[in-house]
Amino acid sequence: MRAILGGTFDPPHVAHLVAGEVAHEQLRLDTVTFLPAGRPWQKEGHSVSSAHHRLRMVELATLGTEHFAVDDREVHRDGWTYTIDTVESFGEQDVVLILGADSARNLPTWHRSADLLDQITVAIVPRPGIDRAEVEQAIDAHVVWLDMPALDVSGTMLRQRVASGKSIRFLVPQAVLDYIDENGLYRNSP
Repeated sequence: MRAILGGTFDPPHVAHLVAGEVAHEQLRLDTVTFLPAGRPWQKEGHSVSSAHHRLRMVELATLGTEHFAVDDREVHRDGWTYTIDTVESFGEQDVVLILGADSARNLPTWHRSADLLDQITVAIVPRPGIDRAEVEQAIDAHVVWLDMPALDVSGTMLRQRVASGKSIRFLVPQAVLDYIDENGLYRNSP
């Protein structure tokens, strides 16, 4: 069984890592694969850091955790990246897709969502302000709720903090923080 934790990872943060760890433990997974989106269609019209920066930050964030892996297949794909294409590219039937409740609630709007839901189990990370019943009503598939502590951290919030000169120390791994500083990322974010 393959577990995929996909996302923009702009930047990868403590909530991503805790979600991967909880999924690994709760679902007894061998590996959680972090999969940065190449050109995420959901972010059309939004500023997204270059794929090579986001991939490198994910590599740094997961370094040293042997049950975490990083897959770059979406980063190297041309055009929009769709989760169904990625799941099918693995060629496996049993895939666990780890999603925040906010993303899971919107899954029916995704490209070929019915096909996707036929091929995956959805492991859902609770998010503040997102009702479980609303998510389960939106997704007609097998779902597992991860027993994870509430961490109200988002990439948007972190980018805004960096842009306004505030610290994100301890909200991202030190190696990611160093990379952001060295590359001047998010300094001019809106």
